Parts: sequence; structure tokens; C-alpha cells
Amino acid sequence: MTDELRPPYRVDVTHRAAQVQTEHADIADGEGSGVTVTVAGRVMLVRDMGRLAFATLRDSSGSIQLMATAKGTGSFETFQRLNLGDWVAATGEVIRTRKGELSVQVGSWELLAQARRSFGDKWKGVSDTDLRFRQRYVDLWANERSREVFLARSRVMSLTRRFLEDRAFVEVETPVFHPIPGGALARPFVTHHNALDIDLYLRIAPELYLKRLVVGGFDRVYEIGRNFRNEGLSRQHNPEFTMLEFYQAYATYEDLMNLTEELFRELAREVAGGEEISYGGQKVSLASPWPRIPLKDAIVTASAAGLLPRGLERPVLDDEAALSAWLAQHGLTEGKDELAAVLRKSDSHGERVGALFDYAGEKALPIDRPAFVTEYPAETSPLSRRNDVDPTKVDRFELFIVGREFANAFSELNDPADQRARFQRQVDAKAKGREETMDYDEDYCRALEYGMPPAAGEGLGIDRLVMLLTDQPSIRDVILFPLMRPERDG
Repeated sequence: MTDELRPPYRVDVTHRAAQVQTEHADIADGEGSGVTVTVAGRVMLVRDMGRLAFATLRDSSGSIQLMATAKGTGSFETFQRLNLGDWVAATGEVIRTRKGELSVQVGSWELLAQARRSFGDKWKGVSDTDLRFRQRYVDLWANERSREVFLARSRVMSLTRRFLEDRAFVEVETPVFHPIPGGALARPFVTHHNALDIDLYLRIAPELYLKRLVVGGFDRVYEIGRNFRNEGLSRQHNPEFTMLEFYQAYATYEDLMNLTEELFRELAREVAGGEEISYGGQKVSLASPWPRIPLKDAIVTASAAGLLPRGLERPVLDDEAALSAWLAQHGLTEGKDELAAVLRKSDSHGERVGALFDYAGEKALPIDRPAFVTEYPAETSPLSRRNDVDPTKVDRFELFIVGREFANAFSELNDPADQRARFQRQVDAKAKGREETMDYDEDYCRALEYGMPPAAGEGLGIDRLVMLLTDQPSIRDVILFPLMRPERDG
């Protein structure tokens, strides 16, 4: 390749690769179409056969073969020396070779940009995961599956919007900078606004602003946007992630269970080809109905399965003194493991029950189909409406699929006095050293005093949803530019 070639400033592309493939699918082997096209993209494979050369050109729609000849192609010798990854534009007739490959028979071509670094070809791709995540611009060209995943992600976002808007939900945008972190139990990122000389927090959830809009008269509202939580990295966690949150007035958490089933099933049909999918080798049926499992029942199942000491039954979980005695009997608060540490920090019976579910109950849920977990303790749900029959519980569910949480939803608390009391308990817990708590948001309580109608709301992780529908093992596989450790010299 020579550096003297000056690339053009503009290219008049007439066709994309997929368009050529579709419009000329019926050309017979060894025949021409009589149609001249101009295509452009990256060269992903070159085969030099002396007086004949072939190149696979890939654009964002797909691939098409270029066929160049010594007799009929300008700058043929330079074409033979193309590198993998070079950008070219080629003009010529659409033909089908004798071996049946639809091609553009190149009459003229231009080099648009050189690939000065080595580029994975269409056969080998790029297998180094650190390189794939850190240099996504290479991964997307070298690994066709990566491109398919992110096209599927785009389709999930588009279909989700259509699904909600077909049901009269209105899309809105709420602030990313929050003066008070709220809407979830998480550690925030902190920044400083110089002009106002105040600290601000990158939002951990848009919930409290969306519910302000319900107060303001938006009875069906949603937002798809980035949230930020100052937490560790894992196959399921990235500090910057995408959430769907939606709120529906005059509805309950049970209505949202039905809506969530409909959404997942429709997305699975459109993106994965059906309601039965495979994730990590596990077959998962999304067909209705999805089981609804009380949280305490999941803990009892975990005990029977040996995930906790055996013999833990529902009456013990229902009684504060009995559960405290059972925990002491089995030494679960005395060890050095994560469960013991959480139990020692728990200030209430409901928090202890919640800790047992987080530690073992989640692992006892079915993995071959989704499951809604219901009847959460009020102490673990500071924004949820209490159950009318049993006020120690709230009207809330979390959705679990293949052992992972995908959504959290509840009937909304709209009593300002109760909300103030729950905020205060969060403040008290923070004063005792607990890191993941909510701050007291007086403006939100003031909004509730203007009156919020009965409503239900849900937060759903878009990244995990895309992982499920595209069978990807890590959240980094579905985020274009995940957070990475800084590169070290050498």
C-alpha cells in the first residue's frame, strides 16, 4: 500500500451490501445483472489468485464479495495488496460467479482509509476478551457475533419503547445530577458544581422524579436512561448501566407482573425467535404463567435444599423471637462470612428475613423459567406500599430469571407521613454506619402532600435483559464501552 494515495473527501455510495444481496438474489451462476453499483466498507478477507483477486467487503448491513481482474480493474496491483481492515469504495456490475458467489465485478475502486494496525480476519476474529471490551471498535468488525448482539440491543430498546407507547405510556427525561441521592439503596458517585458551589450526585435511580411526574398528572410515564452506582465490577455489574423505569397510576404491583410477562414474551419472540430461549446452556421457558413465590417460602425451600441449616419452617420465619433463637442455635450470627456480617447489622426482624433470602432464598428459585418473588418485609422496602392485610409486608415483587434479578416493582407508597417515617429510619441506619441507605428527601415528601394517586412502578435492567435474550455471559458483552481498569504501559 502506498501512502501517496489520497483518500476522497466524499463517496457516493449507491447500495449497502445487504441491499445488493436482496435485490440480486435471483441471478444465475455465471451471469451478470447489467446493474452497476457503488459499495463501501472494510476489507475483511483478500484472496490473490494472480490475474484475479477477491475481497470480502463488509459494511454495517452485511458482506458482499468484490471481484477484481487484471484486465478490467483499475489499479489492480494495488488492489492485490489491500490489507485486512482497509476501507475501500468499489464500483462495478453486480454478477454471480460460476461458483455461485454474488459479487461486484470491480471496474474502479478507491482506498478510503488504511488499517495501520493488524486486524482480525473474518475467520479468526478477536478472542482476547480484554482487547474486545477495551477496543470495541476492533471487536465490532472482527467478530460478527458482537455486531449482532448490539444490533439486538438496539432492537430491544426500540421494541420496548413501542410496547410502552402502544399502552399510552409517555417517555420523559429526568435529571442525571441529583442534589439528594434517592430511589435505591446504593452508594452514589459524587461531583461538584462550581457555579453553585454544591455537591451533586450522579443518579442511582430516576424513581423519585418520575413519581413527582405522577403527582403532576402524567398517569403513565417511563424513562430509559443511564444510572450510576459506585460499586464493584462483576459479570453482572457495571457502575454505569441502563434502566427502564415506568409508573402507572391506578394500578397495583400485580398489574405490573402481567405487563412484565407480556413485555418479556414479546421481546423474546421478536429478538430471540420464540418464548423458549437458551441461556448458558440452560433452557428457559418464558411462557405464561410465571410462578409467584412468597419470599419466606423461598427461604424454607432453601433450608430444605441444604442452602441453610435444615428445619427452618414458615412459623419460625413469621415469629421474631423464634427466628432469633433459630439463628443463635445454628450460630449464623457468629461466623465471619457475609451472611453473619449482614445479620449482625440488621436492626429488625424484616431485615434478618431479607438477609436470609438474599443469601440462600435466591439460589432456591427455579432456573428453567422466570419467577416473581413477592411479600417482601416492609423494613427492606422504604418506598413500597404496605399490604392491607399484613402491614409487616409490602406489595412488591422482584423478578428472577436463571438466578439473577431482572426487575423490582411495587405498589407505590403515597402516604407522606409514612414516607417521612421510613426516610427517617434510613437516616438513622446511615448514622449507625450503614453505607447503602436513602437520604431524606423533603421535597419528595412535599410532593406527596399535594396528592399522588394510587400507582405502581417498576425498574428493569436493560443490560441484563439483553444478556438474557442474546445468551451473553457478561454484562460487558452487551455494553459497548464498559468500565475497564486503566491500561498500564507495556
